[in-house]
Amino acid sequence: MPILKSAIKKLKVDRRREKENAAIRQNYKEALKAARAKKSAAAVTKAFSVLDRAAKKKIIHKNRASRLKSRLVRIYT
Repeated sequence: MPILKSAIKKLKVDRRREKENAAIRQNYKEALKAARAKKSAAAVTKAFSVLDRAAKKKIIHKNRASRLKSRLVRIYT
Protein backbone atom coordinates (compact mmCIF):
# COMPACT_ATOMS: atom_id res chain seq x y z
CA MET A 1 0.00 0.00 0.00
CA PRO A 2 1.19 3.53 -0.71
CA ILE A 3 2.62 5.58 2.10
CA LEU A 4 3.09 9.03 0.56
CA LYS A 5 0.04 11.27 0.47
CA SER A 6 0.36 11.84 -3.29
CA ALA A 7 0.63 8.08 -3.88
CA ILE A 8 -2.55 7.49 -1.87
CA LYS A 9 -4.38 10.08 -3.98
CA LYS A 10 -2.99 8.53 -7.18
CA LEU A 11 -4.23 5.09 -6.14
CA LYS A 12 -7.69 6.50 -5.49
CA VAL A 13 -7.80 8.17 -8.92
CA ASP A 14 -6.47 5.04 -10.64
CA ARG A 15 -9.16 2.85 -9.09
CA ARG A 16 -11.89 5.27 -10.13
CA ARG A 17 -10.56 5.44 -13.70
CA GLU A 18 -10.28 1.65 -13.81
CA LYS A 19 -13.99 1.34 -13.03
CA GLU A 20 -14.93 3.95 -15.63
CA ASN A 21 -12.76 2.33 -18.29
CA ALA A 22 -14.17 -1.12 -17.50
CA ALA A 23 -17.71 0.23 -17.93
CA ILE A 24 -16.84 1.79 -21.30
CA ARG A 25 -15.10 -1.42 -22.42
CA GLN A 26 -18.12 -3.53 -21.41
CA ASN A 27 -20.46 -1.09 -23.16
CA TYR A 28 -18.65 -1.29 -26.50
CA LYS A 29 -18.44 -5.09 -26.35
CA GLU A 30 -22.19 -5.34 -25.70
CA ALA A 31 -22.93 -2.90 -28.53
CA LEU A 32 -20.82 -4.99 -30.93
CA LYS A 33 -22.59 -8.19 -29.94
CA ALA A 34 -25.99 -6.54 -30.38
CA ALA A 35 -25.04 -5.14 -33.80
CA ARG A 36 -23.78 -8.52 -34.98
CA ALA A 37 -26.91 -10.30 -33.73
CA LYS A 38 -29.58 -7.84 -34.90
CA LYS A 39 -27.93 -6.64 -38.12
CA SER A 40 -30.14 -3.53 -38.10
CA ALA A 41 -29.17 0.00 -39.03
CA ALA A 42 -30.00 1.29 -35.55
CA ALA A 43 -27.80 -1.30 -33.83
CA VAL A 44 -24.89 -0.60 -36.18
CA THR A 45 -25.23 3.16 -35.67
CA LYS A 46 -25.21 2.71 -31.88
CA ALA A 47 -22.14 0.47 -32.12
CA PHE A 48 -20.37 3.11 -34.25
CA SER A 49 -21.10 5.75 -31.64
CA VAL A 50 -19.91 3.61 -28.74
CA LEU A 51 -16.74 2.59 -30.59
CA ASP A 52 -15.94 6.22 -31.42
CA ARG A 53 -16.37 7.22 -27.78
CA ALA A 54 -14.12 4.38 -26.61
CA ALA A 55 -11.46 5.41 -29.13
CA LYS A 56 -11.74 9.06 -28.14
CA LYS A 57 -11.14 8.16 -24.48
CA LYS A 58 -8.27 5.90 -25.59
CA ILE A 59 -9.85 2.77 -24.17
CA ILE A 60 -9.20 1.16 -27.55
CA HIS A 61 -6.90 2.29 -30.35
CA LYS A 62 -8.49 4.40 -33.08
CA ASN A 63 -7.41 1.92 -35.76
CA ARG A 64 -9.05 -0.94 -33.85
CA ALA A 65 -12.28 1.06 -33.70
CA SER A 66 -12.01 1.73 -37.42
CA ARG A 67 -11.39 -1.93 -38.17
CA LEU A 68 -14.36 -3.07 -36.07
CA LYS A 69 -16.62 -0.51 -37.75
CA SER A 70 -15.46 -1.66 -41.17
CA ARG A 71 -16.26 -5.27 -40.29
CA LEU A 72 -19.68 -4.28 -39.00
CA VAL A 73 -20.49 -2.56 -42.28
CA ARG A 74 -19.44 -5.64 -44.22
CA ILE A 75 -21.76 -7.82 -42.12
CA TYR A 76 -24.62 -5.35 -42.41
CA THR A 77 -24.52 -4.93 -46.19
